[in-house]
Amino acid sequence: MHEMSLAIGVVEVIESEARKQGFARVERIVLEVGALACVDASALEFGFEAAGKGTKAEGAVLEILTPPGAAYCFACQKSVPISRKGDPCPDCGGYQLVVTGGEELKIKSLEVC
Repeated sequence: MHEMSLAIGVVEVIESEARKQGFARVERIVLEVGALACVDASALEFGFEAAGKGTKAEGAVLEILTPPGAAYCFACQKSVPISRKGDPCPDCGGYQLVVTGGEELKIKSLEVC
């Protein structure tokens, strides 16, 4: 379950930023986890709750945004939506695609006090 290690990483970033910026705790965190990032959101939520115990993140509300998958099709010469890596272009059926969105995993915002 790599979601636990991701959750630990998020908590480590929060702790590091708390030291730098001097905030007492996080009230809310918004994560952006792309649809193609291969992350189970419920496992990440569970991991975040467990990893956050005793830290500045304990009790924080976790919101996970899921940007859709997107790719550029070289045959169509346009951006197209995709639901999985390796899927064909939904317009032409070709496989000349490069993923352009949906793989992100980042902290979008923190509400602190």
